[in-house]
Amino acid sequence: MLVDRFKRNLTYLRVSITDRCNLRCYYCMPKRGISQKDRTEILSYEEIYQFIKTASNMGINKVRLTGGEPLIRKDICKLISMIASIPAIKDLALTTNGILLAKYAAKLKKTGLNRVNISLDSLKPERYKKITCGGNISDVLAGIKAAKKAGLSPVKINCVILRGVNDDEKDDFLEFGRENGVEIQFIQKMSLDKSKPALDESHVSTRPPDCRICNRLRLTADGFLKPCLLSDDEINIRNYNYAEAIKEAVARKPKQGNRCLKRPMILIGG
Repeated sequence: MLVDRFKRNLTYLRVSITDRCNLRCYYCMPKRGISQKDRTEILSYEEIYQFIKTASNMGINKVRLTGGEPLIRKDICKLISMIASIPAIKDLALTTNGILLAKYAAKLKKTGLNRVNISLDSLKPERYKKITCGGNISDVLAGIKAAKKAGLSPVKINCVILRGVNDDEKDDFLEFGRENGVEIQFIQKMSLDKSKPALDESHVSTRPPDCRICNRLRLTADGFLKPCLLSDDEINIRNYNYAEAIKEAVARKPKQGNRCLKRPMILIGG
């Protein structure tokens, strides 16, 4: 078991597998854009697999793959199959914007993925296009349908509530969930700096979770293990034995995070 100083049992690892994305959601992508990593800096599938295997031997039993947009990474189903072969991993999930999901859903399920979370911030085509800087909502809706058909269950929809932008659609989303048999998760737009008025507190949110019950570690696409989302503290796993890196991250996990100024959210994976 991985238990931190505050007696939280850490069982959940979020793994970003790419810093690239095929959308440019304005609340996620910095206005200046990002400086993308060279491909040689990004963890290989073998490195990801070996790290997860080590983590699973220490108590991690849930893995979520994120990005950027994970489905744009070549041969992702190969990675899914590798991770799914690890006996201790009981829950293997993926967060996607859904644009490519219709193409991959059946194969993702066949190779071992359990379920998906799909980011969708508006049900109105033009509004969705504006939020995402060009996305086509029809692609996402097709992805939702394909995920359900493939048995990637439960299908969860992540909706970031943006004051004055889409907060008038909450009831529409709840109805969409009932009609389509998917779970709706309303998420606060958040900053990585709590010293500023970071969170939109005007809406009830199902995420992020309370720090007191946080059971997560995060691995960035370029190989840095973060004990806490709201912290600049990170450990380069390539400089450590993987087990030692994990032990170090657990030891350094704070009671509560405050700010992360080193990376924008897209370079962490959420």
